[in-house]
Amino acid sequence: MSAKLALYVHWPFCRARCPYCDFNVHVRPTVDHARWRDALCTAIDHYARGLPDRTLGTIFFGGGTPSLMATDTVAAVIEHARKVWPGGDKIEISLEANPSDVARFADFADAGITRLSLGIQALDDSSLKTLGRDHDRAGAIAAIEAAHKRFDNVSFDLIYARPKQSETAWRRELADALALARDHLSLYQLTIEPHTGFATALRQGLLDLPEDAAPLYEAARELCEAAGFAHYEISNFARPGFESRHNLVYWRYGDYVGIGPGAHGRFRDQSGARVATVEERSPERWLAAVEAGGHATAERTELSAGERLTEMLLMGLRLAEGIARARFRDETGGDVESKLNAARLSELTGANLLTLDEKSLRATEAGRQRLDALLARLLG
Repeated sequence: MSAKLALYVHWPFCRARCPYCDFNVHVRPTVDHARWRDALCTAIDHYARGLPDRTLGTIFFGGGTPSLMATDTVAAVIEHARKVWPGGDKIEISLEANPSDVARFADFADAGITRLSLGIQALDDSSLKTLGRDHDRAGAIAAIEAAHKRFDNVSFDLIYARPKQSETAWRRELADALALARDHLSLYQLTIEPHTGFATALRQGLLDLPEDAAPLYEAARELCEAAGFAHYEISNFARPGFESRHNLVYWRYGDYVGIGPGAHGRFRDQSGARVATVEERSPERWLAAVEAGGHATAERTELSAGERLTEMLLMGLRLAEGIARARFRDETGGDVESKLNAARLSELTGANLLTLDEKSLRATEAGRQRLDALLARLLG
């Protein structure tokens, strides 16, 4: 098979855990970077043996805090991945970075990173303190400006519906962000996840959250689109040509390999079956498993037709472009009308939440704003 393949590399380590975060992150006093470098390359070899003759399209270093990685580890992983899955010269290679690691940006560019994704989260000092970040507004701005000097493609994240945040304050913050942004913005609504610091604070009555996040979402769409940033995915805005190519693989239900603790993968194997993989979550157990047996795949499951249909809808309806009919047929073996409940399709299109035409199935803007409820109805 020659379809483009994406590679996700999970670096699980952080300096501290933020109170809103439920990702697979771990705080360790020391990390043996040489062992991790060798193990990540070994894990790539494991998947390459089962997926030969593939072309590498993107690499994404996520976490955790990948900007804590040794730059020679980043360079070695890039070089090894491109060796086993040769690709063209214009591979998108992204790395998530904290503003506090600004002094390392030049080294990451030299290591082969082409796209930097900055975890800014807020441009307000009080909010940054509440969110547990280790930078302030001035540091965030300096990091954005430094990133633009070293990379042709820069994204940064903001979180909205934060404690005590008003629509007026959010509009002011967005105006500041858009004055700084050139390429891409990710704007995530704060969700209170179980077992996080914020979940505990909410139970204790210590979080004053906005009653309705919808006006903040609408403000984001209005201001970003007015500034020339297309709302191409529920939480993502980009100028033309700067959409995240790696994340588009997820949303378009393409093939990707995930390595590192807790990483997930989805791909067609050599038999043509669509496979889901999950890596061992514990950093120590992941490292030991790779060193002992060459991989740390904790789960490998062949997905049923129903599971593939559900996953494609969950991911594809997040996109403004929706799900192409041809892609839907390739993955499910049938047309939209034959695979989905006709009455519910009619109900949701009639309510202007879905659009179905000769090219694609799409959630409308109103539908994307209510996507969880829409999907529950469509798949229920």
